[in-house]
Amino acid sequence: MGGAPRRSAMAAAAAPSTLLLLAVLFVGWAAEYGDGATELHMHAAFFDRNGDGVVTPSETYGAFRALGFGFSVSTSSAAFINGALGSKCRPENATLSKLDIYIEDIQNGKHGSDTGSYDAEGRFVPEKFEEIFAKHAKTVPDALTSDEIDQLLQANRQPGDYSGWAAAEGEWKTLYSLGKDKDGLLHKDVVRSVYDGSLFHKLAPNWNSPEKEKLIREN
Repeated sequence: MGGAPRRSAMAAAAAPSTLLLLAVLFVGWAAEYGDGATELHMHAAFFDRNGDGVVTPSETYGAFRALGFGFSVSTSSAAFINGALGSKCRPENATLSKLDIYIEDIQNGKHGSDTGSYDAEGRFVPEKFEEIFAKHAKTVPDALTSDEIDQLLQANRQPGDYSGWAAAEGEWKTLYSLGKDKDGLLHKDVVRSVYDGSLFHKLAPNWNSPEKEKLIREN
């Protein structure tokens, strides 16, 4: 399927410069959107390499490559994600391609059959997140096996919501491949870190615009 990720989340450590970058990214988004800056904005912002507020198919492809996926998976992921979200996540006066995703409208791309850990505005919902592990982490507390993720996906499926099923499965299978440890466990802290995108920055610290790379070098 185009190659497996080169490393796991458990082996990736956040350097001080990466933590500083995350702080700067959050401040930038908060300044632009005020109280509307959400964890979902931060999650999507990782894919916006040049920081212009728009995620193009080539940026999605590049982000998946930076995370360690091969050509096939990266290409199909970019086609699926931008194809599914581009027409939904764009303002009425948008002039760019319908395959481009406007991060300011990313909440419009929320799909059904999910865990509810993002609300309708893209804010993180701690209670729903905790339910994931309370209901499905049966083998090891605060971690999920591959089989338990399958059970989670089945439990959240809404009747007839085939696009939601596909989106949820793609998200969780990608997260599992990125974040599982050597024992095949996806730990709670790793899952939490994907909601604001911090996991992505730990795994692909070099996926930055020239301006962001300059900031890292200087700090």
